[in-house]
Amino acid sequence: MSKTKTVYFCRECGAQHPKWSGQCSECGNWNTLQEELYAPPAAEKSPRHKGYAGTADNKIKLISEVSLTAEQRLSTGIEELNRVLGGGLVAGSVVLLGGDPGIGKSTLILQAMCYLQQDNPVLYISGEESLQQIAARAQRLELLAHDMPLLAETQVELILQQAQRQKPKVLVIDSIQTVFTELLQSAPGSVGQVRESAAQLVRYAKQSGTSIFLIGHVTKEGALAGPRVLEHMVDTVLYFEGDSSSRFRCIRAVKNRFGAVNELGIFAMTEKGLKEVSNPSALFLARDDKATAGTMIMATWEGTRPLLVEVQALVDGSHLANPRRVTVGLDHNRLAMLLAVLHRHAGIATYDQDVFVNVVGGIRVTETAADLALVLAVVSSLKDKILPSDCAVFGEIGLGGEIRPVQSGQERLKEMAKLGFKMAIVPKANVPKKSLEGLNVIGVKSLREALDAIR
Repeated sequence: MSKTKTVYFCRECGAQHPKWSGQCSECGNWNTLQEELYAPPAAEKSPRHKGYAGTADNKIKLISEVSLTAEQRLSTGIEELNRVLGGGLVAGSVVLLGGDPGIGKSTLILQAMCYLQQDNPVLYISGEESLQQIAARAQRLELLAHDMPLLAETQVELILQQAQRQKPKVLVIDSIQTVFTELLQSAPGSVGQVRESAAQLVRYAKQSGTSIFLIGHVTKEGALAGPRVLEHMVDTVLYFEGDSSSRFRCIRAVKNRFGAVNELGIFAMTEKGLKEVSNPSALFLARDDKATAGTMIMATWEGTRPLLVEVQALVDGSHLANPRRVTVGLDHNRLAMLLAVLHRHAGIATYDQDVFVNVVGGIRVTETAADLALVLAVVSSLKDKILPSDCAVFGEIGLGGEIRPVQSGQERLKEMAKLGFKMAIVPKANVPKKSLEGLNVIGVKSLREALDAIR
């Protein structure tokens, strides 16, 4: 019988250390080592480190000798979820879905499983909720889930035994933080338990071709709970975004081996569950007819499609020594940089003003194409000047005050024209060779030209 020993695991990278130290020697992070009891299994009885990437024959092959087969994808019945997955669920893939409590992770997966079980064997493993709670949710949402097999279990070895008997095509683990393996004596949710349990599930998925959904918790900082290595193990990482008190939800793909990264799926929470939003641009642009200063429409690019959102800015006199700079949905440091560019190259100072910027609808915009819309909204609020409601913009602003081109400019302009916008202010390099019907495209090279175009 193997002896139990105390080891220390890093919750960021999962590295194992024989003794505690303030800094992890592998990843360099501070105060990330956690003490756990570890019982090393006998080597002849533990195949847990074998076949992690599927069945291997231990032979070196040339890349030309590797047989390529088309990816078999299963439709989840939810088009927005299929979009962020890259077109559907790939056989043998492992998808990690994380989000705040109560945001709708279990609801969405239950809806997808009800559709998948019509033509495919599925298995739903619950480690948090009782089977009665799952059945009550399905009844409340009026889902056709009468024949869906459920199992309340948290030990990964027993879960895999049931999966080998049932042979499901799709397996759900809700949640990965509640699952534990008997190989370790630490509590479920610890760094070692999450890593080892996920490793066994990933190995089973690759060897059997079963697609697995792992539902994960997030920390108060918004990161997935558990070791960072968990995100490296799986094929796809999805984050649920949005406020649980709001009606709208977003799913963003931050990692996808079978599709585009940063793809975005838009949902609306209703009494019957999550409903996909087919035209998100029209949804985020819904506003009162009365125009106000400090608003600007921008075309952002999310994954494989353009999205029009409204950027709001409020500039007000500050009585503080250091005026406030607050952003919601945009990068805080980017705002500070753009305000400095606005002062240096356009002569508009905000050093004695509080600046608040918000992206309407809870969307988080990370690309630099939002620079021009942000600056124009700030100037509009500062000057109390209402900008044309039928104008939309995009463009990156450099430190020299120049307007730089962005990717997929043609698709953004087509989305503007489709939604009825009459004027677009874009970088000079993004101006199309052929004019779009009903859309006046103004190309600018500098920040001053952009400000002149709206006067």
